[in-house]
Amino acid sequence: MTDPSAPTDLVELNDGVAMPRIGYGTYKVGDDEAQQAVEAALSAGYRLLDTAEMYGNEVGVGRAVAASGVPREEVFLTTKVWNDHHGADAARAALEASLERLGTDYLDLYLIHWPSPKQGLYVETFEALLKAKEDGLIRSAGVSNFLPEHLDRVHEAAGVYPSVNQVELHPYFNQRELRAWQAERGIATESWGPLGQRTGSVLAEPAVAAAADAHGKSPGQVVIRWHLQHGCVVIPKSSKPSRIAENFDVFDFALSADEMAAIDALETGVRQGIDPGSGER
Repeated sequence: MTDPSAPTDLVELNDGVAMPRIGYGTYKVGDDEAQQAVEAALSAGYRLLDTAEMYGNEVGVGRAVAASGVPREEVFLTTKVWNDHHGADAARAALEASLERLGTDYLDLYLIHWPSPKQGLYVETFEALLKAKEDGLIRSAGVSNFLPEHLDRVHEAAGVYPSVNQVELHPYFNQRELRAWQAERGIATESWGPLGQRTGSVLAEPAVAAAADAHGKSPGQVVIRWHLQHGCVVIPKSSKPSRIAENFDVFDFALSADEMAAIDALETGVRQGIDPGSGER
């Protein structure tokens, strides 16, 4: 296992696929601005791109990959199946539609966006992802916003755990127990909303500011580094090329144990997004 206190730029998933540890998130990046933003991210060095059917920007993301000059095999491309496409046939159709919009014949990672437990179809949907993997349409099958109970049901039915679970994770909601639980089962934890700015601002916290001053880094870089040292994959989002590049420049310093603990202490136990167990999605 890689020492999370000195993270490399790749993590090996439980199916042997190598995934970048930091990526560019495209939530709320409109299709009209996606190409420019994603090209800026690829130019800055990002190789993991995260989008979703629901984001409505797959066309722009695909155009950016094609126009960037970066070989497709060097880009780790992720998208997600939305809740109204659960079930074997619907998930396969959604995947094929995403591939067409992205202008590619395969995905590196395909995620179930939400478990949608009221539908009761997430196990069947995950099995459809495994079939797509067998068929060469995706390299790795994962999920997003799943709780341990959902992950265990998938494992019981399919015989494997998802390679990745992308969840809300930031210093205000650090998912300590889930991270440990998933690590024991070989599931990589990927952080969405990593800067915790939906309510309040992690970046203004004294613990973050002190670490930023100590290392000559921005508060955002400190928080991204905090994710990496906890062993997470992290996908910060910005539409500004300068900030996109800044967020990627986090491999030349390390937070001390005291700095990590001070940021850990910001934990509130309160989600900023929807509770996956609530049935709202």
